[in-house]
Amino acid sequence: MNTLHRTAALVCLSLAFGAAAQPNAPVPAPVPANEANLLGAPAFANSNLNAPLFYQLLLGELNISAGEPGTGYSLLLDAARKQKDPELYRRAIDVALQARSGDAALIAARAWADETPTSPEARRYVLQILLALNRVAESGPVLQSILQAASPEERNDTINAIPQTYARVTDKAAAAAVIRGALEPSLKQPAYAAAAWTTLGRLDLDQNRLPEALAAAREGHAIEPASPFPALLALELLERGQAGAEVLVRQQLAANKTPSASNTAVSLAYARILIDQERNSEARTQLQALTASQPEQADPWLLLGSLQAQDNDLTNATASLEKYMALARQSSEGRAARGLTQAYLLMAQMAEKRNDFPAANAWLDRIENADDIMTAQLRRASLLARQGQMPQARALLRAQPERRPDDARLKLVAEAQLLREFKQWQQSYEVYSEASARFPDNTDLLYDQAMMAEKAGKLTDMERLLRQLIAAKPDYHHAYNALGYSLAERKVRLPEAKQLIEKAVELAPGDAYIQDSLGWVEFRMGNNARALSILQAAYTKRPDPEIAAHLGEVLWAQGQRDQALKIWREGLLQAADNETLQGTLKRLQVKP
Repeated sequence: MNTLHRTAALVCLSLAFGAAAQPNAPVPAPVPANEANLLGAPAFANSNLNAPLFYQLLLGELNISAGEPGTGYSLLLDAARKQKDPELYRRAIDVALQARSGDAALIAARAWADETPTSPEARRYVLQILLALNRVAESGPVLQSILQAASPEERNDTINAIPQTYARVTDKAAAAAVIRGALEPSLKQPAYAAAAWTTLGRLDLDQNRLPEALAAAREGHAIEPASPFPALLALELLERGQAGAEVLVRQQLAANKTPSASNTAVSLAYARILIDQERNSEARTQLQALTASQPEQADPWLLLGSLQAQDNDLTNATASLEKYMALARQSSEGRAARGLTQAYLLMAQMAEKRNDFPAANAWLDRIENADDIMTAQLRRASLLARQGQMPQARALLRAQPERRPDDARLKLVAEAQLLREFKQWQQSYEVYSEASARFPDNTDLLYDQAMMAEKAGKLTDMERLLRQLIAAKPDYHHAYNALGYSLAERKVRLPEAKQLIEKAVELAPGDAYIQDSLGWVEFRMGNNARALSILQAAYTKRPDPEIAAHLGEVLWAQGQRDQALKIWREGLLQAADNETLQGTLKRLQVKP
């Protein structure tokens, strides 16, 4: 017997048979459970751990500690089989995985699944280990058994979790084939078909097969029009610019008559996408319907209030935000604190618009989250600047303590943004220059510095900085677009401008703003028909006031005056103070 085994034996003998070594020692009588409770002591529950099993487990753990995981694993697995104990199976699997023996872990997981065929956890272990070993083809039967064992109430959730389970598999096509085979029965069952088709669609989305993903979403939607699952997939496709996805979302919202958490998720996500696409009027309509049908949901009130504040509808914005704050204060969720901070900032901003600076400061005083203090201080600085105290505003930001490593950068960015907000271009450029010098590896700072150089009339500096940025980060599409657009706007080096913008399109083909730049340079080069086609597509994708300015000018130049006026009016409704749009109308002497 080696030292390890001898030590284990001595410990086991002393623990398991210690009482027998003291024959004269009194043996206390067991305390009945009811009497133990009366005495305030816990009732004891006997375990299945006898002396030989205790010795086996201890020996296994000692082997693992001594650097012999193979022996320890074998002892633990043998004990797990004898006892049919899930915890022992888990321990054996953990030991095998820590020893980087995936095959041993799989043996233990399969033994567990065979021993307890009703255990969903055992099957999940088998599936996860197979996928970790990249043995995707073997996972089909296991996945089928997991789906079959899931209760009717849990099966849709189990189906929806499949894409995440297979997310790290490198052979996406093989995974899709296995999953489709496992889902074949569910595709034919109305209660599960919508979730099953959505899962297949997500696999297509993961492979960037957007039309196929939309086709799968349509299949699921056709079977159960009110199901939120295909609509949530369609929302992801809408974000990726897939034509036809939005129709499915609208159809689901029309078919849904029963408020639920998942259906609320569809409405709320759709409203957020509309806001991101700057379709604020549609988003507002969507949120008004949602708050009317489910007034107890907090998040829609916050989004609605932020839109109303943006539209300068201060009375309704105040009511919406007050409703949100009342609901959020009753919530125990962590994200409610961040939402309340956003609400306080919006209330402060509205008070500032009414020139009620004490009220604005009072709202800012409510912000307690350390992560949001900088945002609150920026708002305070804005209040000071609006009262003609810009030096004090800048001093307030500079005096902010730096609690985290990134706070020094955030302070400089906040100061530069404040100066930009008040159109003090030169000073803002100087602060961005200071920030770039202190953080030379931050490409976003370099880009902001270049943009502010243009505002400050330092065009040579702007071009130098953007070319420096392109050299440092060749895939930074914003730099190519900004430089190309600047050249096109000034009608200089137009072939080079087009080349730069086409490079940006290559790097970010779905960006509507870059498409706008391409359309604009085509117009500058006299290619009106191509310019019109590109700008119409960009405006359809994102009806932004700046794109409206360019599209309207191309239409105006081609004699389509009524259509141009219509586009400009739409742009003004979104942002009446947009500089590009106002500049276009002034230059063309048009009042739409």
